[in-house]
Amino acid sequence: MSKITAAITAVGSYVPDYVLTNQILETMVDTNDEWITTRTGIKERRILKEPGKGTSFLAINAAQDLLSKSGVDPKDIDLVLVATATPDMKAAATAPYTATEIGATNAFAFDLEAACSSFLYGMSVASSYIESGRYKKVLLIGADKNSSFINYKDRATCIIFGDGAGAVLFEPNEEGFGVQDELLRCDGSGREFLRAQYGGSSYPITEETFNEGSHYVFQDGKTVFKNAVSNMADVAEQVVKRNNLTNSDVDWLVAHQANKRIIDATAHRINLEDEKVMMNIQKYGNTTSATLPLLLSDYESQLKKGDNLIFAAFGGGFTWGALYYKWAYNS
Repeated sequence: MSKITAAITAVGSYVPDYVLTNQILETMVDTNDEWITTRTGIKERRILKEPGKGTSFLAINAAQDLLSKSGVDPKDIDLVLVATATPDMKAAATAPYTATEIGATNAFAFDLEAACSSFLYGMSVASSYIESGRYKKVLLIGADKNSSFINYKDRATCIIFGDGAGAVLFEPNEEGFGVQDELLRCDGSGREFLRAQYGGSSYPITEETFNEGSHYVFQDGKTVFKNAVSNMADVAEQVVKRNNLTNSDVDWLVAHQANKRIIDATAHRINLEDEKVMMNIQKYGNTTSATLPLLLSDYESQLKKGDNLIFAAFGGGFTWGALYYKWAYNS
């Protein structure tokens, strides 16, 4: 019997309608289009504006897009994973609600949080469930409503983040396609440099901290940038080398869309040409858990069965990793 690997068989996505351009941000905070574009590569980002709608709304729409395109019966899904740093609420997980709303009534579901590495870590979890042989269909969704904890008076963060969601379906594969290798890492000493400190159990929100805006996300940009460049590039290079892949073997780099300079540095480390680097940061900004599946959605029509993909991500915590994946179908 052939070894079971976990392969993506369907992709879906969703981004809100409202487009927050650099030109609009110029009217909100002390910044300009040239400054943002030069330092980040971002031109615009999508924002979920409707009151009362959160990450689950994004996740549900991305999942429904996948289901409508693939024809999969949601009742056949065994597990729904929602990778997110911005769950709808505390205590009540976002994934079970998402599963119920899309009709995946036979699935169990839970959230997975590792900041911007959430979807990459989720790929590891989803593939492990498939490889165990116990489950046949695992729906992994990366979704974040980052605008819910962004201070739009803080130019260090408000220019970077957007809202969005992407979804993939993992199923067993006996042809050798799917997840081939992974290298996941973390360093908890880095959590002070990228965080939304108040609102968790250590620092509950009080009237005083709310008025101070301490519940908004904070980022020490220089420290995060330095660590992201070195760590994301390092693990990508290690995964490429230990799988004996050459420049010509790698078809695509699927890198977390936090900053174009970080993506370029990772591509340079593994000697990849620009045309092999997936890039949509200019359209969406950093959608945290959604960047990787949004890339797959945008580039799905260009992917060919057997293509070698290197995934890489870096996030708060610090968390980071790389994953080697062999694409399983022709669009």
